[in-house]
Amino acid sequence: MQSIDLATQSLRDLNATLQAQKNQTNATEWEVLNPRGAHAIAVGLDAPIEVTVRGSTGYYCAGMNKQAQVHVTGSAGPGVAENMMSGTVIIDGDASQYAGATGHGGLLVIRGNAASRCGISMKGIDIVVQGNIGHMSAFMGQAGNLVVCGDAGDALGDSLYEARIFVRGTVKSLGADCVEKEMRPEHLEILRDLLARAGVDAQPEEFRRYGSARKLYNFDIDNAAAY
Repeated sequence: MQSIDLATQSLRDLNATLQAQKNQTNATEWEVLNPRGAHAIAVGLDAPIEVTVRGSTGYYCAGMNKQAQVHVTGSAGPGVAENMMSGTVIIDGDASQYAGATGHGGLLVIRGNAASRCGISMKGIDIVVQGNIGHMSAFMGQAGNLVVCGDAGDALGDSLYEARIFVRGTVKSLGADCVEKEMRPEHLEILRDLLARAGVDAQPEEFRRYGSARKLYNFDIDNAAAY
């Protein structure tokens, strides 16, 4: 385990060190001490390493993540895992607004609650929130899955494209063009896999599925695989 203490080392040095790790590195386990809410911790990683941040972080933690597993033992500020490409990001506490925004891939797990606009413009990322989410979540979500084990706020899935939304609790209101849809066997299987990967003890049958009514954009079933 390699340790970097932000009480004595700079954030610039931390990120430069982590970003320098390559696929063949032997230094696969890292810990970050005394994050004290610093912004942009562990951004732009592109190696199969594990980074544990022992405390809470500020803006854009694990942004643009690729391959790495980043585990925050506290809470995260706005934009955690923003534009994530692959890998895993786990937040033990709560996440502020637009968690997982524009994410293209990978898995984001939030053990607590997520604020407004969770998964905004998601493009393939999978997000599992064990608590509640705020308003306008999955706004313009294009692809991927948003799983909410608690409740969802106003305007869920507003202007949704082809992202899937699964909610176990109540939904305050649905956004424009977002509707409840049938939970078919393939969706139960997708959800079962995501819950298992996120370490969540819940049954897929407890959730409801929401998706796009396909009235606000040009949808052609012959091109469904392209969405």
